[in-house]
Amino acid sequence: MNNTETPLLPLGKAAPAFDLASSAGGRLSLGDLEGKFAVIVFYPKNNTPG
Repeated sequence: MNNTETPLLPLGKAAPAFDLASSAGGRLSLGDLEGKFAVIVFYPKNNTPG
């Protein structure tokens, strides 16, 4: 899949469940954000070669 084919989450649709490492050194899950507004940004190749 190339960047032009990357599916986007439709406006108003709930985010899928996730559990990720946070920039603060802990873990972050969708449940941690319940009832809050959040912007989540992913950089899949940030600071990696290629």
